[in-house]
Amino acid sequence: MQMLPIRRAILSVTDKNGLVDFAAFLTMRNVEVISTGGTQKTLEAAGLPVTAVSDVTGFPEILDGRVKTLHPKIHAGILANKDNPSHLAALAEKDIQPFDLVCVNLYNFAGAVEQKLVIEKIVEEIDIGGPCMLRAAAKNFHSILVLPASRWYEAAMDELKTNKMSVSLEFRQIMASRAVESTSRYDALITSYLRP
Repeated sequence: MQMLPIRRAILSVTDKNGLVDFAAFLTMRNVEVISTGGTQKTLEAAGLPVTAVSDVTGFPEILDGRVKTLHPKIHAGILANKDNPSHLAALAEKDIQPFDLVCVNLYNFAGAVEQKLVIEKIVEEIDIGGPCMLRAAAKNFHSILVLPASRWYEAAMDELKTNKMSVSLEFRQIMASRAVESTSRYDALITSYLRP
């Protein structure tokens, strides 16, 4: 798929810089926004329409937020190849809506280490669902746009404005590389901290 229309997005971010403006840009252009916990609260406080991930999955966030997005209705929606009829048929059979945009940045593990928190607190800043969504979206860049940091919002909005709310394959591939770079750095930081 050369040009991908953006109609449905999942936003789940620790860094809230630029979030409201970016989400407003999307919702004003009829993009459905799905979100988790703190991101959802931020968007609701700004008066923006947002659907809770738990409304999509039919399952509440549990274990103090450790399990939110780890669900087939999220990951199948991210990983479905939109050029593959059998993938689309599987989504339809299971009543799963595909995503077009994954906007995720990760828990602030580095900040927890800098604060010299006890290890039990630091490990709570090891993001699980975020890296899974970033890697899934990066793998499936032919069918989805991934934005791994707030610094990419402006470029994404420019791309969407230029292309009437669609994004090019080239832009999606560039963002996929940035997403993998982001998870690689994150994993390296955690590895360094945990290694005795």
